[in-house]
Amino acid sequence: MRIFNFEEQLIPLDEWVQTSVDWLVLNYREYFQIIKAPVAISLEALEWLFATLPPFVVILLFALTAWRFAGKRVTIFSVLTFVLIGYLGLWEDTMTTLSMVICSVAFCAVSGIPLGIMAGRSKRFEMFLRPFLDVMQTTPPFVYLVPVVMLFSIGTVSGILATIVFALPPIIRLTNLGIRQVHPELIEAATAFGATPWQVLRKVQFPLALPSIMAGLNQTIMMALSMVVIAALIGAGGLGNPVVQGLNTLEIGLATIGGLSIVLLAMVLDRITQGIAQR
Repeated sequence: MRIFNFEEQLIPLDEWVQTSVDWLVLNYREYFQIIKAPVAISLEALEWLFATLPPFVVILLFALTAWRFAGKRVTIFSVLTFVLIGYLGLWEDTMTTLSMVICSVAFCAVSGIPLGIMAGRSKRFEMFLRPFLDVMQTTPPFVYLVPVVMLFSIGTVSGILATIVFALPPIIRLTNLGIRQVHPELIEAATAFGATPWQVLRKVQFPLALPSIMAGLNQTIMMALSMVVIAALIGAGGLGNPVVQGLNTLEIGLATIGGLSIVLLAMVLDRITQGIAQR
């Protein structure tokens, strides 16, 4: 039967998608530029800040943060990490990557935490949101680059937009989980004492869900770092550049120092955010 003839393409889904994206680019490109504007402004401010601050000030800020939240060992490790990155000649790339990660994680937190709270307080909204989160988490990272380039062109901002989409699901899911794990008796007690739904959320649910929310933020940071490297393929810059360049020219040493810097930066951010979560 023809319906089981798998030797030819009967469903031209690729053509439908291509036509849809072309139509969006042709008719709504100015709206995508409006979406792009706040990300571009935030990134420019962060890049200017890290470019203006002397390296020892950046190292000192990370050392103080690590000392406050994660202890002496993480403080020493953070200082050694940034000193090593500087001596490897990758300080500027590291500051670019750090700006991209902070920018993308900030937008993920601003949008993801409210969505997670809404999902935690509404079963219907959670069911509506779940398929989108499944698609966002299971889609290969490289697939995000194609529509982002077509809608927003190439560059660092486009890389951040792809990173936001890729890194958003963990903070939504873990915020949702944290809100749902608050014991119902605590909510009933707060309601019995006359607390409004907003007061229950602000003074009971959110504080008790904060460890789970911080774990989601930690995972978002790690996923953002991994996607920022892949985004170098569309001109995003940062520490992904030496990795991609080393891959293209088979310079194993260049790719190694780029990858090592990414790993060390990820470890520093991971330890600091874990320390904040535990506090």
